[in-house]
Amino acid sequence: MALSEQEKERYKKHIQLKQVGLAGQEKLKNSSVLVVGAGGLGSPVLLYLAGAGVGHIGIVDGDKVSLSNLQRQVLHTTRLLDAPKVESAWKRLGELNPEIVVNIHADRITQKNAAEMIRDYEIVVDCTDNLETRFLINETCVKQGIPMVYGAVFEYEGQVAVFDAKRGPCLRCMIPEIPPVGSVPDPEAHGLLNSVPGVIGMLQATEVLKLILGVGEPLIGKLLLYDSLTTTTQTIRLNKQADCPVCSIQSNE
Repeated sequence: MALSEQEKERYKKHIQLKQVGLAGQEKLKNSSVLVVGAGGLGSPVLLYLAGAGVGHIGIVDGDKVSLSNLQRQVLHTTRLLDAPKVESAWKRLGELNPEIVVNIHADRITQKNAAEMIRDYEIVVDCTDNLETRFLINETCVKQGIPMVYGAVFEYEGQVAVFDAKRGPCLRCMIPEIPPVGSVPDPEAHGLLNSVPGVIGMLQATEVLKLILGVGEPLIGKLLLYDSLTTTTQTIRLNKQADCPVCSIQSNE
């Protein structure tokens, strides 16, 4: 679908980029991305994907907006306290960019609904905060051949990766099993510098745009680590594991 004159003006700064141009902006308009989680990570991801003109955005979140969310979940407002996060997100994205389509799912992603929720999208962005859900998203994405853009934060640090089993490892290559109870810090019991999910979420959004546009080098087979206290990043190589319980089985089917 071609861009209208109004859209050409809205996305002028993208169109001026040689590696984007009209053709790239049309790719964004015709793309579809599912964001699982409309909280600290999902807020910047959703705002920047909507602003970029991603034509079809899906949002999955079963929670409501609480006062303690607003310290970092900048998508939401005090006026919409106690509203479902997906409805709050839908209103905000509509105000930012009425040219796009936003579908909302006021639910948690589960074994029963994961395949149906994910199947109509080209890319899934993991903005969740627990490994069980991340493992489910990863497994579903591998089965459906869809890239998963992963992000995680803790206190002053964060990490980003792109898991695409067609071109590299999946999440389970990096984390084979859920660690024993008590061995991983509970996010609910620890603080979080409010700008850290903003940084990580924007990096996730950037990886999504790179995947859609086919520009640059996505973080496939790489894990980017960010430390806000030292303002440093480190990139670790991730390898596809021959005995991965998810993508090695899938590749042999």
